[in-house]
Amino acid sequence: MVRKLMVRKLMVMRNRSLHRTGLALALCLLGSMTGCGRSDGQMLDSPSDTGLPSVSTGGSSLAPMTTAPPSTTVLATFDPYATAKPAAPAVGEVRDEWIDTPDGRRRHFRLYVPTTLRDGEAAPLLIALHGGLGTSQQFAANSGFDELAEANGFVVVYPDGIRAVPDRPGLQTWNGGYCCGPAARQAVDDVGFVRFLIDLLAERFTLDATRIFAAGHSNGAIMAYRLACELSDRIVAIGVQAGSLGIDDCPPSESVSVLHIHGLADTNHPIDGGVGTGVSGVEFRSGRVAVKTFAERDRCEAEPRVERVSWNSDLEVSTWSNCESDVDVRLITVEGASHAWMGHAAASESAAALVGEPYADFDSSRAIWSFFSQHPRG
Repeated sequence: MVRKLMVRKLMVMRNRSLHRTGLALALCLLGSMTGCGRSDGQMLDSPSDTGLPSVSTGGSSLAPMTTAPPSTTVLATFDPYATAKPAAPAVGEVRDEWIDTPDGRRRHFRLYVPTTLRDGEAAPLLIALHGGLGTSQQFAANSGFDELAEANGFVVVYPDGIRAVPDRPGLQTWNGGYCCGPAARQAVDDVGFVRFLIDLLAERFTLDATRIFAAGHSNGAIMAYRLACELSDRIVAIGVQAGSLGIDDCPPSESVSVLHIHGLADTNHPIDGGVGTGVSGVEFRSGRVAVKTFAERDRCEAEPRVERVSWNSDLEVSTWSNCESDVDVRLITVEGASHAWMGHAAASESAAALVGEPYADFDSSRAIWSFFSQHPRG
């Protein structure tokens, strides 16, 4: 018995020593899968002619296993929430507005203004993009960005995509390029809409131009990537979950920081690309390729630094650093996480049935804001 205790003590001391010296560990990345959303909760990217959900077969298509490029993995005390205060009660002002855009459309957005804004102080702006067939109201409730805005002092606006059926709210999509639904088929100018919205809010508030960010889920993540390509003069950083790069020509005029979060059990939008198992039938592009594309665009180092989060072994963090203009590109993969927005309750049982139960041990929203707060421009 004494011998066992001594051996156990020696092992603990050895493990602590390895942790202190940052000894490199062997890297083994699992390939994975990912997907879409729905009007009653999570996002479903719909390419159908009607824009209405079709019946899912409930089948499962596994993306091929992939191996990450050679790199060093270290057990680190990486904190994805390092500079984001915990959520606070959302006691600020909520506004719902319709505006006429330059392309002749009437568009809606939801705005949250926290009580913590200081008079005369330039405020950060977060543009939060719902997923395919989602809504501004749904994403506000599903992401908790209002509560983070109250705690951290930023303005958050939730624009709505175009409706698949004009008089039926909830079935809304973004033109992220190859995806999704009627917005993509009709070549809707959603980039122009977001630019117009930023200009409108800049007239009402004192905004900090070095801290204008875009976050998105699924189809909204695909849209955020497009903004990083085509609106980089305004968008400083993007933070996405379960997305991909939807356009072939991506010539950002400014460097943009990128945080990409993807669940390795997400079969709706597979991280390595392929047809999702949701209702959409979209053949998605690879999320890994999107991240690497921006690492190249931002002229980062060729290989990422790969770390494990000490308090959650499901998380693996790959960071491309030494980029142009002091930006970073980061991929966080989460083993066992589905397509549902992480860290927040599912909007409904039917949503969970379509996109999976939300992964509870990681908060995408808080991690995204922490990343944003560390990556202003300049």
